[in-house]
Amino acid sequence: MSSQETHKIQENNTSEATTTASLPRLGMAAPLFEAVTTHGKIRLDDFRGGWVVLFSHPADFTPVCTTEFLAFAAIAPELRKRNVELLGLSIDSTSSHIAWVRNIKDKFGIDIPFPIIADSNKDVATLYGMVSPGESKTETSRCVFVIDPNGIVRAMIYYPLTTGRNTDEIIRLIDALQTTDKHAVATPANWKPGDKVIVPPPATMEDVEARLKAGFECTDWYFCKKAI
Repeated sequence: MSSQETHKIQENNTSEATTTASLPRLGMAAPLFEAVTTHGKIRLDDFRGGWVVLFSHPADFTPVCTTEFLAFAAIAPELRKRNVELLGLSIDSTSSHIAWVRNIKDKFGIDIPFPIIADSNKDVATLYGMVSPGESKTETSRCVFVIDPNGIVRAMIYYPLTTGRNTDEIIRLIDALQTTDKHAVATPANWKPGDKVIVPPPATMEDVEARLKAGFECTDWYFCKKAI
């Protein structure tokens, strides 16, 4: 194999690696970016001090994405009550985003209140690993990243192109994370506000004895719930 051919393979491998950058890690700092949106230029740091739900969609003017945007618009007021900002993204242009938002308003009577990032060069999509080549090399998957007030990635959800997201679950997830932070507890399967929470497991024999005397609802020494 010639040196020219070897160099070409290395270039292709580098390009593929760039397109399919690894995902951010839970508990690590969210990758910073600056981007143009339907609400003007933004920086992720602009939202420090509040929560962010950054989500991507495959393409403008597609039916499943339209249903999702209608659903995200519906939960936007509830998210604001929780100090959460929504940021949408696809690799379409700003002009396409604006035209689509206007079309949604015209056809469905719904205003889209949150910014939509125009990521034609896939800069943000690459930072967050939003393109899944197994599904599409030209569209972003249905990704959701929850970023806390300190800029830390707290949750990630990925859906295939064919499946619209459940926005009620996103609100439930935010409620669970904020409850965990406020009360230093965990939340069980299918938890929702008002349900009992999980008391963290004890780490010492002394902790075991203390929790058994604390009046928690214990099934066993390692499994206790309490109301908050």
